[in-house]
Amino acid sequence: MKKLFYLILFFVLAGCSSNEESKSMDTSATINSATNIESLGNNIEQNQSEKKSSILIQESDSEDIIRDDSKPIVLAQTNLLSKKDWEFKESEHFMRLVPAQPTIGGPDKVEVTEFFYYGCIHCMTFEPYINDWKKDIPDNVRFERIPALWNPLLRLHGRMYFTKEILTENGKLKDPEGFRARVFREWHNKKNYMSSAEAIQEIFLEFGVSEDDFKKTFESFQVAQKLRLADDLARRYGIASTPTMVVNGKYRTGAGEAGSYPKLMRVIDELIERESMN
Repeated sequence: MKKLFYLILFFVLAGCSSNEESKSMDTSATINSATNIESLGNNIEQNQSEKKSSILIQESDSEDIIRDDSKPIVLAQTNLLSKKDWEFKESEHFMRLVPAQPTIGGPDKVEVTEFFYYGCIHCMTFEPYINDWKKDIPDNVRFERIPALWNPLLRLHGRMYFTKEILTENGKLKDPEGFRARVFREWHNKKNYMSSAEAIQEIFLEFGVSEDDFKKTFESFQVAQKLRLADDLARRYGIASTPTMVVNGKYRTGAGEAGSYPKLMRVIDELIERESMN
């Protein structure tokens, strides 16, 4: 039946051609043409069937490709967002300062700052731990000290501290660590509270600083600037006790939060590591 249909179709199409072409065609040509038409029809049906099949396969494949491509992207994001399992917790072992506050130095290093005062027995007890720690601090860490200035006597001792700092930088004071230890002993062991500029000057003289160098530095504009900065940072950091440690203007901690001085040093090291990863 199918072959008969294509023969009829051929004669219909032949009627649309010129008469001369129709006359020149023999029976063999007619049969061959009909066979070709039949083959063409079969090819058309096959192509249509393959096209439908191809469309279905492409739609199915495209869905699978989207699902497969999404998997490695999700895994990559998960790896990027993974966090280290830190030992110490915010609000328990340290407090975060929000927003982060300025530091003494620039952003080139992670700054660790100790707030202290000479009359604080806890600061004196803390000295061996912090002094041992600062011997081997990483190259990307800067250690600073800031004196607390809560009353006139502490403010006088703050002036003494910054005088010592400047004279050390100028090469006028050769043993700053010995000087610091001596001041702690004067207060806690000898009960010498160094409550006047004259009493403070005596200690500087013993460490080889001339009277002239002491007086020029003690009353200098440079020391006054450092005192103003100490006031500002203590206010910004919310310093209410000593010794208090501040890491990079972002984290505040102390022995009370950490639980002990050795543990405090571990908290500081972890906070440094956190900042070093930023």
